[in-house]
Amino acid sequence: MYAVLKILGIIPARFASTRFPGKPLVEIQGKSMIQRVYEQASLSKALSKVVVATDDERIFNHVIGFGGNAVMTSSKHPSGTDRCYEAFEIISKTERKAEGKKYQRYNYIINIQGDEPFIQPEQIDILAECLNDKTELATLVKQIEDEDTLFNPNTPKVIFDNHLEAIYFTRQTIPYLRGIEKDKWLNAHDYYKHIGIYAYRVDVLKKITKLPMALLEKVESLEQLRWLANGFKIKIAITPYDSFGIDVPEDIQEAIKRLL
Repeated sequence: MYAVLKILGIIPARFASTRFPGKPLVEIQGKSMIQRVYEQASLSKALSKVVVATDDERIFNHVIGFGGNAVMTSSKHPSGTDRCYEAFEIISKTERKAEGKKYQRYNYIINIQGDEPFIQPEQIDILAECLNDKTELATLVKQIEDEDTLFNPNTPKVIFDNHLEAIYFTRQTIPYLRGIEKDKWLNAHDYYKHIGIYAYRVDVLKKITKLPMALLEKVESLEQLRWLANGFKIKIAITPYDSFGIDVPEDIQEAIKRLL
């Protein structure tokens, strides 16, 4: 399906991080994290273009320096979703001006996390395969295979209906299996964790950036609950590939181990 769609891949990247300032530029075995993410995303068959959206000239210059595409965006964006929309507007205007009548508009934008240097291009392609003109939003999930992940509140879980549309995202373990001991839950039911990569239909992205914070989003600290609370449908794609994000400096050593 994605072969007939024009999809823009955007990697939001901020320099200012409370837990890890300058994270996009940290070196992992000879390459910066943002370069590793960019190169992995560029291997996707689904994306027409990959761009880093940043608010910092150091990151911008670094991306241009290794031959990547980058745009400067505002430093006031509250989320990567908002940064993606500004980047999309900048890129669309630039390409429309340069290409004139030959310009083909983007149908979807895929938001790729800038702190996951091992993202598989196949993950992006799996997400893109569930997109069509009717898909408003989409994201990835992976089946949970261990109890530490199942009961970890830092790992959001998701339940979805028979049409592979999200019902709810939560930091709690959901669903609760009544009458079954918790150490047997994984054997009794399939649980899924959320993989934080999003696809937005262009018109829907514009709408969700104008929505106020929802109560459920505030209490769970999960942005996608704002979209569900306002009636938007989130399509679910299941991936066999796991994710590994760099949150704190200590995660770099684990990243190096994975490379070696």
